[in-house]
Amino acid sequence: MRLIDYLKDKIMIILLNISGLFILSCFLLLTNNHISNVLIIVISWISIFLIYLLIEYFRRNKYFKDLEELLHKLDKRYLISEVMESSHRLEDKKYREILRRSNKSVIEKINEIEDEKKNYKEFIESWVHEIKLPITTMELICENNKDEARRKIQSELAKVDNSVEMVLFYARAEEVYKDYLVKEINLNCLISETISRNKSYFIQNRMMIEIEDKVVTVCSDKKWLSFIINQILINSVKYKQDDFGKIKIYSEKIKDSVKLYIEDQGIGIKESEVNRIFDKGFTGSNGRQNSKSTGIGLYLCKKLCIKLGIDISVESKIDEYTKVILILPKNDYLSKL
Repeated sequence: MRLIDYLKDKIMIILLNISGLFILSCFLLLTNNHISNVLIIVISWISIFLIYLLIEYFRRNKYFKDLEELLHKLDKRYLISEVMESSHRLEDKKYREILRRSNKSVIEKINEIEDEKKNYKEFIESWVHEIKLPITTMELICENNKDEARRKIQSELAKVDNSVEMVLFYARAEEVYKDYLVKEINLNCLISETISRNKSYFIQNRMMIEIEDKVVTVCSDKKWLSFIINQILINSVKYKQDDFGKIKIYSEKIKDSVKLYIEDQGIGIKESEVNRIFDKGFTGSNGRQNSKSTGIGLYLCKKLCIKLGIDISVESKIDEYTKVILILPKNDYLSKL
């Protein structure tokens, strides 16, 4: 709080004191008081009033500085009225009471929204589990009918299954810790299982996937990591360059981590868009040409990577390649958090 602002706020009191001092001085002079006596009264009045203003300014300034520091330390800043120190000033007490009532209303509204969000999340999870049953049934029917139509249907079912899975993981993304098990994973086995799960989808889209034959172990959650890798692979299929596409997956060890590279020979990403591909809803110029793009897959991957302690980045060159790099921990420090 600046002194000039404080004085502007007190302008009415200052004007009142100046007016009172002027009237008193005129009265004393008109009643034949000596001018020296009047000057002593004027100087004393002004001095006492200035001392009062300065003392009051420093007290109020300290009061608000302490409040700002307290607000800065709070995680839930809307609870400031519950922890702020009491004041002897009547207006401060009134403001605090108004704040408490307002904050109580805010907290009640937040709890109401959280309950609605929880109910919606539970409904989505229930719906996902219910919809997976007919998907699985249709996949079994397709397995028993070996023809071209079956392969096309199976490919489309894989897309539906991936979309449903994305909905489930999106609903759970805020509470990863409730469905989270860190353990040592054979990375190559996990990648092979992920590819096998969508084998018909990759075959239908004429995608060849080359995996480096090397035993590498990392520590992470198997289910969530598989989802991240799967989303990256699906993106590679969406943005392949020709009828036939290729994905190369390889890794390298660095200190206490493993770098996993997933590189495709697709249409690539513009340099100006690379840093934005993890933004929610961002599809870029490629996405506008591809109606299948939603801008959610990579956003969700980034969000889950942050939760899992995985670093994710992308390198790309237009019309040549896109390389997604995951840096995965080799130790189990995450399970000890």
